[in-house]
Amino acid sequence: MKKKILILFVAVLAFGAERAVAQKPAYEMMVNGVKVIVQPSGNDIVEIQTIIKGGVQNYPANKSGIESLAMTALSECGTMRHDKNSFKDQLDKVSAQVYGFSGKDYSVMKMNCIKSDFETVFPLYAEALTQPKFDAKEFARIKQDAINSLKDADGQPDDAIDKYAVKVAFAGRDYAKDPDGTVEIIGKLTPEETKAYYQGILTRSRMLVVVVADLDKSIIEQKVSQLLSGIKQGAPFELKKSFFKVYKNTFSAEKRDLATNYIEGITSGPAPGTPDFNAFNVAMRIFSNRHFLDVRTNNGLSYAPQVWFSNGALAVAKFSVSTTEPDKYITVFDKLVDKVKTEGFNAEEVADMKVTYLTSFYYKQETNSAQAASLASNEVLFNNWHRSLTLVSDVKKLTAEQVSDAFRKYIGNVVWVYQGDPKKVDPLKFTNGTLHKADNPVSQ
Repeated sequence: MKKKILILFVAVLAFGAERAVAQKPAYEMMVNGVKVIVQPSGNDIVEIQTIIKGGVQNYPANKSGIESLAMTALSECGTMRHDKNSFKDQLDKVSAQVYGFSGKDYSVMKMNCIKSDFETVFPLYAEALTQPKFDAKEFARIKQDAINSLKDADGQPDDAIDKYAVKVAFAGRDYAKDPDGTVEIIGKLTPEETKAYYQGILTRSRMLVVVVADLDKSIIEQKVSQLLSGIKQGAPFELKKSFFKVYKNTFSAEKRDLATNYIEGITSGPAPGTPDFNAFNVAMRIFSNRHFLDVRTNNGLSYAPQVWFSNGALAVAKFSVSTTEPDKYITVFDKLVDKVKTEGFNAEEVADMKVTYLTSFYYKQETNSAQAASLASNEVLFNNWHRSLTLVSDVKKLTAEQVSDAFRKYIGNVVWVYQGDPKKVDPLKFTNGTLHKADNPVSQ
């Protein structure tokens, strides 16, 4: 096993070295007041991502989903020069992609094409960003698609429990807002209101442009300058980061007629850019493996128990499980957490997980699109796009003690939510378990 891990790690380093040799160094420049990050790609694909910062911080709760609908409309409702079919036909002729989407912290408008088609595709991309039509007929279509998607998600227990957990845990915070909105909110949005909203957030002060392509710097500067020429500067904007502290264990239940019961817990995590971030990321991956082993393999309580670090402007740890025996699950969970807090993680499993994590990271960086996404997220959340290129050395430096201490520091009281048969669960086992004995030492 150790030999396989060593071979894998060598492969990771080799891939990184090969990528460094194949690509020229990444750089940044300012164009009309907007930061432009450029990663030469070493291939013939052009990937451009224009970021609009803010996400759920941009709109009130009663308008949740408006930004997501707006970003979809950019490529699905035509432009002032082309109707939707004409716009799509021109992209299809060269197998190019132009589309937008929205998340908790920022929205993205992407274009992807081969280098020889760049002069054809970029004007369409610029049109979609700066001259969207929001055609009423097409808007009604994408709005119905969004409503159908929301209804489908509510019928998926894994999606439903996560949305419920977010709603309960983050009540009163921006992160309680669902970027996809609700059926009721989406149903009331009009093309005029959505277009006006989009024009309000399309400001250079909120924008970031990421280019992963082998294009001359002068060409990139020229094209981006043209793109930005008609966009107003807007008021200064900074994405707000906040810390999530759970002061006591809580339990909320929602009755649902399901074949099994679904449970999710949310607790603290370090914010992007803080010293504990990388160590906690590795810690949660190790804990995920232990959680799976104890819950499924050793006790047969769930088919697919999950643990993950959900990192963004508000970063948290999440635990999720579907089970017919919720009371037994929380007992196993509490004992597992107490064991890790008492004994920590051993050096071998930390070393193994660092390799696994970095291998996964590099595996996901094989496309221009993935590299652009990594540069964008690191710039928006960490104010440091270079982190995308230095992650290997940063993670390699982590010690078992740092990883263990990060887990101890942030994993404390938990907000638990439950969907299923309320008669099958004892809430006191979740609110009065072992975790309530150890105060979370993290300070805000």
